Amino acid sequence: MKKLEEGLGTALLDRTTRRVSLTSVGRDFLPKARRLLDDFDDSILNIRELAERQSGRVTLACIPTAAFYFLPSVIRLYNERYPQIRIRLLDLSANEGLEAVLRGEADFGINMMSGQHPDIEFVPLVNEPFVLACRRDHELAGRSSVTWSELSNYRLIGVGRLSGNRMLLDHALSGLSWRPQWFYEVQHLSTSLGLVEAGLGVSAMPSLAMPAVDHPTLVSVPLIEPIVNRSLGLVYRRGASLSPAAEKFVSILLEQWEK
Repeated sequence: MKKLEEGLGTALLDRTTRRVSLTSVGRDFLPKARRLLDDFDDSILNIRELAERQSGRVTLACIPTAAFYFLPSVIRLYNERYPQIRIRLLDLSANEGLEAVLRGEADFGINMMSGQHPDIEFVPLVNEPFVLACRRDHELAGRSSVTWSELSNYRLIGVGRLSGNRMLLDHALSGLSWRPQWFYEVQHLSTSLGLVEAGLGVSAMPSLAMPAVDHPTLVSVPLIEPIVNRSLGLVYRRGASLSPAAEKFVSILLEQWEK
């Protein structure tokens, strides 16, 4: 108390040999002190709740293919176990997702490995091949595999040259005598699928981007010579610690991914 009075520059208590009582300044300060203590107690409780993973928010930056086809089952299970924890999902391109993690806007991300960054830690989850997406009534649909060079006879639908998937393909196919000529260019793989379903052409896309095998219209065929894979994994900002809520989300995600 003496140190507090010294810091305030005034006495809060009148002290005698028989009793201690509040000064006028002390009486004025008392309700403020009580509010401060109440706020402190509330803050401690909130921190304990977060530590116990019972409340808070998880922010995840995820490429759209994983967000659309895989994450819903993870989010559903997470909500069942931790119904008070909110989830903010940033469905971004590969480059935008990495930037969100680097800036601290996302706790972590699911992204493709497209190079090394000194401030990003990448934990691989899966290597998925690029496949041909076509309609079930397309002449290539019944094939066991299709070579990249065979696609020269068809109208190709691809994503823009600045996308992570396009850059990966351009690099992987750079040694071929034939290079894909993209007749249609779109921004998102989901748009490619829409054009394929409409019968406007065929597309090459990661297998995770394809709908379920029982889709009534679309089918995938392995692409070979060469087989092109993309590596998907978790991305973290190097040196940053995950919140307890985010740690639990990652745990459930890994649990579901391995099934």
